[in-house]
Amino acid sequence: MVRDLTLQQIAESVSRPLLNASDKELEGFREIIEETIKVRESHINLKKLVENYSNSKVQRS
Repeated sequence: MVRDLTLQQIAESVSRPLLNASDKELEGFREIIEETIKVRESHINLKKLVENYSNSKVQRS
């Protein structure tokens, strides 16, 4: 089941563990966040490409 969380909910659930995390754990978390941002940006770009392709196919028909 997919559950959408708000940024506030994520921040509230992550803040305490982050305060107690080691440097190694924080580095791992940072890497996860960076990769998540890349995936999100890729998803947005893919969506735009599909929309542009669909629109161009409709115009050519």
